[in-house]
Amino acid sequence: MWNEWRRPGPTAAQRRRDIGIAAIVLLCAVEVTTLVNSMGAYVFKNPPGLLEQVLWMLVLSVPLVVRRRYPLAVMLVVSALFIAAQVNRAGDTLVPSAILFLAIYTVGAWEQNRRVARWSRIGVIAAMFLWLGFSLVRALLGPKGDFKDAAGPMDPVLASVLYGLEFNIFFFLLAYVVGEMAWSGARRRAELEFQAEELRRSQEQNTRGAIAAERMRIARDLHDVVAHHVSVMGIQAGAARRVLDSDPALARDALQTVEQTARTAISELRGLLGVLRADADTDLKAAPGLDDLPELFESARAAGLEVSHGVYGDAREVPSGVALSAYRVVQEALTNVVKHADAQHVDVRMRFLDSALELEIADDGRGRSNSTSSGFGLVGMRERLAVHGGSLEVGPRREAGFLVRASLPTVVEEKA
Repeated sequence: MWNEWRRPGPTAAQRRRDIGIAAIVLLCAVEVTTLVNSMGAYVFKNPPGLLEQVLWMLVLSVPLVVRRRYPLAVMLVVSALFIAAQVNRAGDTLVPSAILFLAIYTVGAWEQNRRVARWSRIGVIAAMFLWLGFSLVRALLGPKGDFKDAAGPMDPVLASVLYGLEFNIFFFLLAYVVGEMAWSGARRRAELEFQAEELRRSQEQNTRGAIAAERMRIARDLHDVVAHHVSVMGIQAGAARRVLDSDPALARDALQTVEQTARTAISELRGLLGVLRADADTDLKAAPGLDDLPELFESARAAGLEVSHGVYGDAREVPSGVALSAYRVVQEALTNVVKHADAQHVDVRMRFLDSALELEIADDGRGRSNSTSSGFGLVGMRERLAVHGGSLEVGPRREAGFLVRASLPTVVEEKA
């Protein structure tokens, strides 16, 4: 892609800068021409008058105003004017050479078509060397110059020719290379800007994904906390209402359970809100785990269920994320039993396998199937287990009730 990159056109500020550069070059040309004429140090014999020399500097400088907008046209015009000025012996060659250098450089730095940029510069440089060769031959065929102060080991004429050739080779090679470097630098800056923009978009996408995942996690936690505790509170409040007149003591115990359940729910909600605030000074309660399951069982018993709990295999520490997900699965399963099943007994079994933790929650209810619930409980279970690479099986039991079986890997498999 970047081999086909095209440099954008000059900005308004760069165009204004080109006008300023052209004005500075013209002022320098006029000054140098004035100084050369004042000293009488002419490059060519019998030059035209000062006014005509200044006009030549003017026409050479004016094309630089649009050098970045039309680099190829400016180089061709400047090259033709440069040769024409020398044919007419129009004063000094210092500033015209600088103008020619700038024009060749600009084609290398700004011409969109790189093939045209390459061959047009090569063509102009070849034409300039042809003109140089013609000038040297004409000088050699003319009257021999005065080299009375020559003191070197080489023939003065040969030394003059070699000097001219080497100087021009260096001059044009530098103009060509510097233009290529400017183009490559601009392309590299564009590439870095593109990569920076891609990185920024990727970071934004990752951030949005992380935010969505965190929102989903918080939504699951809120659902688990609120659904479980509110279900227990609703059942206990209903029981208290029914026996309020006939058995005040039992109603009092039910209301006490409602109060304790409400406090537990508030405590867990405060923990979640503390995470959202991300306040370093907030004393957050640790996330619940396997050791907190007895509290869930007591809460379910308070709602009128008989809960049996069995642990099979060698109990061991599991990762905190796995422990939290296991706790939430049991919590949601018990909540569904309380809300959707006319059950008397719930059996909770936890098996510690070699590389997994397996949970089974089975009830003997005959009410609505948990799988038909319109809530987000089962969806939340699957999402929690999917995070750890676990699996979930839910469905009615053959004889009666409903079964929830969850498997959570406790060992991370290393990928080859």
